[in-house]
Amino acid sequence: MRKFADKIKLNKQKLRTMRKSIFSLLFVGIIMLFASSCSTKQSAISRLERFSYELRDNGEFYSFKDWEKAADEFTSIRKKINKYDYTSQEKQYIGELEGKCAGYVYKGVKGKITGYGNEVNGILQGLFDIINH
Repeated sequence: MRKFADKIKLNKQKLRTMRKSIFSLLFVGIIMLFASSCSTKQSAISRLERFSYELRDNGEFYSFKDWEKAADEFTSIRKKINKYDYTSQEKQYIGELEGKCAGYVYKGVKGKITGYGNEVNGILQGLFDIINH
């Protein structure tokens, strides 16, 4: 009878250990899910930052094809940003970055408008439409 009682105690201890392990794994999993959600949200802002730096540093050397690619990239970034909810501070920062991007676009294409006015106006209009929506 004593051996049976010892086995029951061991099984109860194993069960407690398993429960602790399961709860620990669930807790870690939830934390990782939350952390990855935040990092994904932040990665959208970081991508917009990098894009604004790219336009700032290289926009004056862009061809019209490059500007078309930049417009596509901006659209892709906006779609990613729109998937998440942001604080008012984050929204303000996103708006500042978008404003900088618009300024860099203007600065980059203003000297190239001659002869390509309609094309440039179309690119700018598309970019500003995206910014405003």
